[in-house]
Amino acid sequence: MKGTAILFQENDKVTVIENVEHSVFEEIKAQCGCEHCNCKLENKLIDFGSVSPVFWHEDEVDWDYGY
Repeated sequence: MKGTAILFQENDKVTVIENVEHSVFEEIKAQCGCEHCNCKLENKLIDFGSVSPVFWHEDEVDWDYGY
C-alpha cells in the first residue's frame, strides 16, 4: 500500500513524502524522537534529523483541495 507520509521536524520544517510504501512510514515512525531519523528512498539513505510526530495519509494528498 502506498500513500503520503507527513513528518514534523524539530527545526519547524514539515516534510511531505508522497508515493511511499507504508513500511517506509512505519520505519520512520519507529524512529520518532531519535536524533537521526533515517530511511532509504529511491536507493538513497536520507537523514531527516529529529522527527516527531509523523502522520500517514493513504493515497495521495489533493493539494488543490487546500491541505
